[in-house]
Amino acid sequence: MTDQRPQYGELATPEEQRRAAGLPPLDEVVIAPPTAPAPASVSEPKRASEPRTRSHQVDRLVTIALLAYGLVNVVLTGLSYLDFPSVMNQTMKMVGIEGEFTNFAQGRTWGTVAAIVLVVGWSLTAALSIRRLRRGRITWWLPIVGAIATMFVVTICVSVPMMNDPAFIAYLEQMTAP
Repeated sequence: MTDQRPQYGELATPEEQRRAAGLPPLDEVVIAPPTAPAPASVSEPKRASEPRTRSHQVDRLVTIALLAYGLVNVVLTGLSYLDFPSVMNQTMKMVGIEGEFTNFAQGRTWGTVAAIVLVVGWSLTAALSIRRLRRGRITWWLPIVGAIATMFVVTICVSVPMMNDPAFIAYLEQMTAP
């Protein structure tokens, strides 16, 4: 013979079960929003985040080193572009172009523009890099991309007076003549 009596709580509603257990009714229960986990104590080791922290330290070091290297290059190159005719004469000698750079007016103007572009490009790259570093994001690539983008614009600025110089045009004509 089997016992057909209901087991404890089988026939009781959830409200009756709560009342029997001494708990308030469900409509009076306030559900608290989930809370953030308690911060780990200083003495507790952070094993799960150690590799990430080390990689971020390496990223930070590489980013700062690239920005410092870029700053040195910007200062030296920017100052040399302020005396653009001298830079072009040296470049023409290294390439093997006979003659001297004579497009002085455009050279000074575009050399100054190129120097300003270098400073602005480095400044934007540094600001974006620092912003990403503060947010804890991987940043080593940003100084490289910033340098490439800046040098692309600077190359265009330097090409304008160079392509209008009579000695350079004569060299190009000599190279294309059969």
